[in-house]
Amino acid sequence: MKINTTLAVAIGLGALAACNNSAQEQAADNIEANAEMTADNLEEAADNAANEATEDSLENRADATRGAGEAAADANRTSADADGNSAN
Repeated sequence: MKINTTLAVAIGLGALAACNNSAQEQAADNIEANAEMTADNLEEAADNAANEATEDSLENRADATRGAGEAAADANRTSADADGNSAN
């Protein structure tokens, strides 16, 4: 699974590098992608959990991780817009 994750990250970063975005926009995309990957790993662990309480806890952490990643990425994008550095 680690090889697949590493490959997915490499492909994702390559795709992001090919875009014509500002450095802050790319950073925001990376923040969001990393949070998503971490959340996916937590959900995978939840699927393999030994009991229901552990599974629920891991799924809640996955949801919180996604939310925090989106918020951090949005904050980065907003600051990029405020500085006039965003291409969008």
